[in-house]
Amino acid sequence: MLSVLGNCWALFLGMGLIMLGNGLQGTLLGVRASLENFGTTVTGMMMSGYFLGLIFGCNFVPRMVWHVGHVRTFGALASLASTSILVQAVFVDPWIWWAMRLVTGFAYSGLYIVAESWLNDSADNSSRGQILSLYMLVSLGGMAGGQMLLNAAEPSGFQLFVLVSLLISLALVPILLSATRAPFIGAIERVGIISLYRVSPLGVVGMVVIGMAMGAILAMGAVYATDVGMTVREVSFFMTAMILGGFLFQYPLGWLSDRIGRRKVICLSCFSGALISFLAMGLTGQESYFLVVIAAVGGFSLPLYALCGVHTNDYLTPTQMVAASGTLVLLSSVGATAGSPIAALAMEIFGPQAFYGTIGCMLSGVAGFALWRSTRRTAVVGAEQGEFVVMASTPLAASLKPDVALEDLEAAIDEDREDILTSFDELAKDLEAAQDENSETGQ
Repeated sequence: MLSVLGNCWALFLGMGLIMLGNGLQGTLLGVRASLENFGTTVTGMMMSGYFLGLIFGCNFVPRMVWHVGHVRTFGALASLASTSILVQAVFVDPWIWWAMRLVTGFAYSGLYIVAESWLNDSADNSSRGQILSLYMLVSLGGMAGGQMLLNAAEPSGFQLFVLVSLLISLALVPILLSATRAPFIGAIERVGIISLYRVSPLGVVGMVVIGMAMGAILAMGAVYATDVGMTVREVSFFMTAMILGGFLFQYPLGWLSDRIGRRKVICLSCFSGALISFLAMGLTGQESYFLVVIAAVGGFSLPLYALCGVHTNDYLTPTQMVAASGTLVLLSSVGATAGSPIAALAMEIFGPQAFYGTIGCMLSGVAGFALWRSTRRTAVVGAEQGEFVVMASTPLAASLKPDVALEDLEAAIDEDREDILTSFDELAKDLEAAQDENSETGQ
């Protein structure tokens, strides 16, 4: 473990800088869009471009890596991400911003994929779970820290846009200089959506709807906070509380799901998150406990991505898990793309407090579906479950999960090999019997 960390410290530093930029960028654009009077619905559509870019990136970036290699791909995409935010500082227009958000999402998906493939190549089966946990700690910590950088300058100026560009550019230095050997990246396979739904309906539906909730929280949270009259400092604390809540609740909910079952914890988390979200609609933001409530909303919402993912993995064989992860990421990204416009439209019609109401309705829908599924199939519990591991946001990161251990893959392959050999033996016996019968007939 220590040797891996010694080899990967520069990678973690680079990813921390990238996530600082990502966290600051999302909140900055939401605040600035409100200051520029884009309109809530237009802002929601503009912010959704990032998640649409993630979808394209997860499909096309691996092909880029195959053709030009890791180093060139990482450098080119970091340059794109660094440039796109500067374009938004120069041209303050919702359509240009939507196009740049699309470019940013595409670029960031590639940065994640390249960095995670390096991390995966450095880890072994005994350290993958710990490495992934540390990776997610750096990612979520960076996003939370990015919210606080909003106080470094006025959102109405260009300085914060330049700061985002600088953070992304600086991330290139430790990562590219420390890369001694480009790792192998295999073709990312996917399990079809229909096939995955047949295996785990709750996993598929949960990933889409939870993706919608995450899209609403991350894209429209700053817009809501600005619309209700919060200062820039209060907006930064608001978004930090929501993200830190998700970070702090990850392991307690995962630990609980290992002991009482995923479906029960998904229901509990969704019902709790929905209830708190509906209660938050009555708050003004001036209450002393306001940030605690906001942290609870994020705490019960954001970990559901990992819970739905591991719930799905409980019904998959080891050889299916990595392939299915790409489909799960796709489903979540599609949901996130739709989530911010839905929340924006609701806020436009019913007012800013509909931000919480939208999240509450989404979580209630997942909880209701989970309860219905509990009447259709017995949940996997106890020793039949895999161990809970925080899930990252790209298909390659799924290969870091210790659930997909080498010995499990070898066992699955051996089992398939035995079945094939048995089939061949039976076929050989049938052919031999047929030849004997033909010989007797010929005589």
